[in-house]
Amino acid sequence: MRDIDIAELAQMSGVRASTLRFYEEKGLIASHGRRGLRRLFDPAVLDRLALIALGRAAGFSLDDIRTMFAPDGRPRIDRRKLAAKAEELDRTIRKLNAMRDGLRHAAACPAPSHMECPTFRRLLRVAAAGKIGEKKVRKSRQRS
Repeated sequence: MRDIDIAELAQMSGVRASTLRFYEEKGLIASHGRRGLRRLFDPAVLDRLALIALGRAAGFSLDDIRTMFAPDGRPRIDRRKLAAKAEELDRTIRKLNAMRDGLRHAAACPAPSHMECPTFRRLLRVAAAGKIGEKKVRKSRQRS
């Protein structure tokens, strides 16, 4: 496949040309020449842009993503960073699920006032303590 100029790359990838220039400035992608005033890229940059998009969707910073590429441009992904990000996402999911459940309860609660609802009051205490979505730690009872 032939070289891709920046306008074609923007169209093919769905990434604006200004973002492509920014990614190049940050060292995430590299052009290797010009056709007139337009930067030229190897077609393999499309895979790299897909990896960047995946990293961004997972919540990695551009600096984190840059470290996931070897100097030759091939992916060099630290599996520990992936595991840590997955744990972070699990915490966020738990928090969002707890918030969703609390909002659903508040919307359907039959109590005359939310402040009279024990479930809503418990949610307020948890929110005030900054512990929404944290895993509950249950102590197991020993049976005699």
